[in-house]
Amino acid sequence: MTETILQVKNLSKVFQVRKLSIRALTDVSFTMSRGETIGIVGESGCGKTTLGRCIVRAIEATSGSVLYTANEKTVDFLKVTKQEMKSIRKDIQMIFQDPYSSLDPRMTVFDIISEPLHANFPSMSKEEKENRVIDAAAKTGLNTSYLKRYPHAFSGGQRQRIGIARALVLNPNIIVCDEAVSALDVSIQAQVINLLKGLQKEMNLTYIFISHDLSVVEYISDKVGVMYLGRLIEYAGTAELFEKPLHPYTEALLSAVPVPDPEIIKERLPLTGEIPNPAHPPQGCHFHPRCAYAKACCAIEAPPFNDSGAGHFTACHRSAELKLRGITA
Repeated sequence: MTETILQVKNLSKVFQVRKLSIRALTDVSFTMSRGETIGIVGESGCGKTTLGRCIVRAIEATSGSVLYTANEKTVDFLKVTKQEMKSIRKDIQMIFQDPYSSLDPRMTVFDIISEPLHANFPSMSKEEKENRVIDAAAKTGLNTSYLKRYPHAFSGGQRQRIGIARALVLNPNIIVCDEAVSALDVSIQAQVINLLKGLQKEMNLTYIFISHDLSVVEYISDKVGVMYLGRLIEYAGTAELFEKPLHPYTEALLSAVPVPDPEIIKERLPLTGEIPNPAHPPQGCHFHPRCAYAKACCAIEAPPFNDSGAGHFTACHRSAELKLRGITA
């Protein structure tokens, strides 16, 4: 029996910009089990990063709940006080997208990795902090002789390892990886992804892996959620979603994934138009102005996010009748 560690329920975030209300997230819900990876994909501006930051409470959500379960106790991250949140902050950490801007150039690698220990365990001895930092550096493949150097002395891949070590030093249960490999070269991406998978197996970590690279998401994720204009529009096991998508937007995304075989000619399904303005989203299904399968009802009524069978959730009026193309192994 799998152990549920995180439940995101009806999570919403509205940003007020002057007199405009911009809905960055609308009723996002999913459940995670300990030790699994959920990939979150979608176009730029769909709300992926906002979702990750609301979950760790780096920004305050407008409504909803994030239920975290550990040691047979469940707490709602969004309901506890800031002081109470500080006591459980060590259990959920974040790896940021840019390995250059997320590291303080005036701090040594040792100071960067040890900073979470100073913030969460002020009474920890100097020796124990040093041991924890050295252990985190070793796990991420960093040469411990480099701990007194500054970030400018490292490559992008090495900097991302520093960011991963900083997240690991507290021994968290959940890590939100926000585009953790998007700024890296392809060969370095493979190293970091394999590192993350190895650490997950060793430490039983749970990942929320935010990315726009579907090939990476397919490799690392157990389940995948597809977002569009702040909404979760499809959610399923990775193999199921890639082989049998139920939403036209997912089909279009999958058609853009390159196939590493020059003899295979793949048909692209380019989307027409632009992403709608989140301050003034279309009525009904937000995707219908760009959807080749839209009917009259799609412009009137928003489709519910329902289970289409075997845990494959989608928000599409025509999901039961459409035969969409996916990617087969």
